[in-house]
Amino acid sequence: MTRKGFTLAEVLITLAIIGIVAALTIPTLVQNFQQKAWDTASEVFQRKLEEALKVMNVQGTLAGYTTTEAFVDELSKHIKITRICENDDITTCFADKVYWGTDNDEIEMPDVKKAKNFGQENWNTNTVGVQFANGINAVIAYNPTETCKQDPYSNQIKGTSCLAILYDVDGFKNPNTSGKDLRGINVISLAGSNCFFELNGVCYGQPFRPDPVSKEECKEIQKVYPFSSGCFATTDYWASAVRTCKGRGNMPSRANLEDLALYFYNLESWKQSDLTLDEKKVAEAGYTLTNGMFYLFGNFQHGAGLVQSFEFYQDHLVLMGGYHDNGGANAYAVCLIND
Repeated sequence: MTRKGFTLAEVLITLAIIGIVAALTIPTLVQNFQQKAWDTASEVFQRKLEEALKVMNVQGTLAGYTTTEAFVDELSKHIKITRICENDDITTCFADKVYWGTDNDEIEMPDVKKAKNFGQENWNTNTVGVQFANGINAVIAYNPTETCKQDPYSNQIKGTSCLAILYDVDGFKNPNTSGKDLRGINVISLAGSNCFFELNGVCYGQPFRPDPVSKEECKEIQKVYPFSSGCFATTDYWASAVRTCKGRGNMPSRANLEDLALYFYNLESWKQSDLTLDEKKVAEAGYTLTNGMFYLFGNFQHGAGLVQSFEFYQDHLVLMGGYHDNGGANAYAVCLIND
């Protein structure tokens, strides 16, 4: 009886093919897994930080400090901090250099001494290094100005406008790179490196989630940074973004948002119908998906209380006009950086 089987050459060829496929796919799988781990760690940390700030808001201990040190001392009562490093000793709590922005420019952390190094020019406070119990390292700057407010009767205020924080979900481990293990809240620029992300000659800062403001606060913002869409929302996210960017002229135009959409979906033109969001590009530009999507405010207005926002989903894009509260707590804003 004749038995059929594989020859040694056939087996070796098969193993070689399997090896080649593995060599091509395994690094990508590992990279995707690592990116997902960083994103998850960032989401969990931001949620715990927001919970701590809400408690401080209810207790009336969120605002009113003149130094970052005093704020961090109070924050440590609501989220576990294992170490606090003074302004002249930041690198004991944080890496001595990081890589920031799309081009991953190297930045020496000993230079990050002031809130202005986070792009917060008018805060006039020092930064403080912090190590959290969950292994996250951070550099924090506190906002002593009147834009940091508390309202014990409102659960809408998260308090992130009271601080700028650069944090590394991997602690001292590499790569210490923005969009990967390195993230920021209200870090518009870093140590004079203005562009967090650059596309088609336009310089974008670090994206941020604007804290909502009341209708009355919106009207005060409108006096300083005029806009015609009015103040109608009870919790106004868009007006808050206008204030942070110091005017809607420093927020993305519709053309800017369209450029971002073409880039994020790897499109050459709007004629393409099959959309797949490139999550790696999204992360490198500073955005985190929530439930598979994120909102992004533009600077253009449609009428009373109406503005434009783009909704970026994993498999489709929605170009819509919405109200100032459109997107709610999931909304992002980003400032254009003009040197």
